[in-house]
Amino acid sequence: MQLPSAIAPLRHKLFRLLWTTNLVVSMGVWLQNTGAGWLMTSLAPNALMVSMVQMATILPIFLLALPAGALADIVDRRLFIMITQSWMLLAAAGLAALTYLGLTDAWLLLGFTFAIGLGQAMNNPAWGSVMAESVPRHDLVQAITLNGIGFNLARAVGPALAGALVLAGGPALAFGLNAVSYLAVIIALLSWHRRKRVPALPREHLGGAMRAGIRFVRHTPIMRAAILRTTCFFFAGAAPWAMLPLIVRQQLRMDAGTYGMLLGLMGVGGVTAGLMLPQVRTRLSRGNTVYFAGVISCVGMALVAAAAHWLVAAVGMVLFGIGWVAASAVAQGAAQMAAPPWVRSRALAIYQIGFNFAMVMGTFFWGWLGTQIGLAPAMFAAALTGLALCTLARRADIDGTTAVAQPSALDTLPPPEAVDPELVEVVTEARGRVMEWQKYRIDPELHDVFLATMAEVRDIRGRAGAVGWQLYEDIAHADGWVEVWTVENWTDHLREATRMNAADHAVLARAMSYHRGEPIALSRYLAVAPHRLRSTERSGDERPT
Repeated sequence: MQLPSAIAPLRHKLFRLLWTTNLVVSMGVWLQNTGAGWLMTSLAPNALMVSMVQMATILPIFLLALPAGALADIVDRRLFIMITQSWMLLAAAGLAALTYLGLTDAWLLLGFTFAIGLGQAMNNPAWGSVMAESVPRHDLVQAITLNGIGFNLARAVGPALAGALVLAGGPALAFGLNAVSYLAVIIALLSWHRRKRVPALPREHLGGAMRAGIRFVRHTPIMRAAILRTTCFFFAGAAPWAMLPLIVRQQLRMDAGTYGMLLGLMGVGGVTAGLMLPQVRTRLSRGNTVYFAGVISCVGMALVAAAAHWLVAAVGMVLFGIGWVAASAVAQGAAQMAAPPWVRSRALAIYQIGFNFAMVMGTFFWGWLGTQIGLAPAMFAAALTGLALCTLARRADIDGTTAVAQPSALDTLPPPEAVDPELVEVVTEARGRVMEWQKYRIDPELHDVFLATMAEVRDIRGRAGAVGWQLYEDIAHADGWVEVWTVENWTDHLREATRMNAADHAVLARAMSYHRGEPIALSRYLAVAPHRLRSTERSGDERPT
């Protein structure tokens, strides 16, 4: 039986396993977040301190996402995730024990929340990559959406359950169940025997891997656009997270149960968005989906700001949840599809930095503004700001298409010159930079189209590892051009070919197609090691005068 398109990725066994465990952990996250937010309203009942609970969760992700993503790309992701889940289990259990004993104050709460956030920061890039491994490319966007649905199923149940737990047994009970939830992931990963891949080249070093990830994102327009769209949306979207607990307590004059119920209704909105998204994507582009999702969320925030009754706030949170899940799923899907496996964790980490930077700044700013002008005016301001930012960001294109290279086009790329036999040992042991250059002879009538193509080539070289790139024009010959770029070392030069896809090769072949005459082989130059220069200096005194 064919599954409905909204849940089609669940036909893959590994994805079902990971999705189920992710649902359990997401339930624990919402128990933690709801319990911590409500506990802070008792320990330090002001908007700034309540907003700092959310900021303590997000700030570690902003600080550690990039090194975590680089590590996830160069070590065993399964083992890496198990270590991060164990860390979060210990931190959550410690917070539960101290809270049960009545020893938790506002700063201890923030400290343990920060510790759990550290685990999430290290875990998230690797988890996103593993989830992407578990489905074929054509199911990726809906798999991300299903992750959002699972998260929002947990959001629909978790906060309401947390509210009941807080009333029945206090926040310590919610914190303890969160600790238990991490065991689900550890047990699932112990049962998953991931096939080990033996790399043909040495593993990347952490620093070089981080730099390669940054260069990839910088030279990938869709990644940059997805990050911009996400940052604009979530800066304003942080407002309900910063102020909702106090709005429930002070504006609506309700208890923890209502707070959990409102967060649960946001989850209902998220699940609704996830189920509707396959049909929406057939009618709207990615960019328009993200834009209209942002508008819906802003309308929801405005209703929460205006609410004098819980029912109005409930409608607002449903709308906010619809927009939140639709915007985040589509933008993240665009980012994941733009990132190949070798750099996916790093690219997702940088995407998450943008997302979490916006959340940290937004949470802090709207929490501060709420203390200055009041909760309702601050929430109205967030809704208007979000509408303006989403409108301005519409020009950032996340709807790019990928060209496909034809085999005949790939044959036009000349192979590089072979390494001289006398230098094989030098190249193997080299640690310095490698300079590469490619000559072209271009008919002057084709200069404009050639330059437009070389702008694409620049991004391809950057994504593949180039730390510097320049196109030079021969001032003595109107048809002469030289493309020059450098990579960090010989191993990175060898990685260039593995980092390019068929579309990249098609662009390189197009650039070469403008060349007049026989293709000119790629030339490579290795930076001379300092010890060789010193050796030359010592022997210089012996040269004849």
